[in-house]
Amino acid sequence: MSDLPVPPAIARIAPDGNLTPRQKRRFMIEMLKRRIRPGTGSSHEFMRRRTAMHPWPDLRPILEGIDWALIGGVATRAYMPERATKHMDILIHRDDSDEVMRRFKQAGYEVVSRLAVPGYLLHSPEGVEVGVLFGNYPWLREALRKPNYDPAGYPVIGLPYLTLMKLSAQRAQDWADVSRMLGWASDAELNAVREVVARYSPEDLEDLESLIFLGRKEQETPPWDEGRPE
Repeated sequence: MSDLPVPPAIARIAPDGNLTPRQKRRFMIEMLKRRIRPGTGSSHEFMRRRTAMHPWPDLRPILEGIDWALIGGVATRAYMPERATKHMDILIHRDDSDEVMRRFKQAGYEVVSRLAVPGYLLHSPEGVEVGVLFGNYPWLREALRKPNYDPAGYPVIGLPYLTLMKLSAQRAQDWADVSRMLGWASDAELNAVREVVARYSPEDLEDLESLIFLGRKEQETPPWDEGRPE
C-alpha cells in the first residue's frame, strides 16, 4: 500500500498522501459535486419508505430506566430506507456504563472485546453483535433525553446528533448516509441540524451544506434527452 504513488489530486492537498479525516471528506465531496447529475437516486416512494425489517434484539426491557439510543447504521432507518449492516450500536452516557454492563451480563450477553472508542462489543444470547458505546459529549444528555423512534419503536439518536457523529467519522459510508438522510429531510429538520452543527462543530458547516446539496440533487427530475418523445 505504501508503494502506491500519491495521485496528483491528493498530493495537492497532502504531498505524502496522508489526508486527515476532514480533508478526505472534503476531497470526496468535491469529486461527487463534479460528477452528480439530477435524478441519480432512487424513486421518491422508495426514499420515503421507513421500515424495520431486520429483527434486532429488543434492548428496551434490559435498559429500562436508563437513557440510551441507537446510533450507526441501524439508526439511519429512522431517517432513510433501511440498509444492510452487520451489527447494532447503541450510545449511553459513560456514567451509566457499569450498570448497563451489569444488566447485559445478567441478560446473557457475552463481552467479545473492547472497542477502539470507549465501549464494548457484545454478543447477544442469539449471537447478534451489539456495540455499546460510552459517551461524554457535551450534547449527549440533551440528545438522550429527546430521542427519535424508528418503525420498531426503538429509541434512535436525533438526526442533528446522528449527523454530528457521522460527520466526525472516517468512513465514506457515514458521509453518504448524511447526504442521503439530509437530502430527504424537511426544511425544519435541516434547520435543526444546522443549529446543532453550528453549536458543536462549526468547522463542519461548509461540508454539511455540500452534503445537503448532493442529497437534494437526488430528488431532481433529470431533463429529457433531445429527440425523446414527449
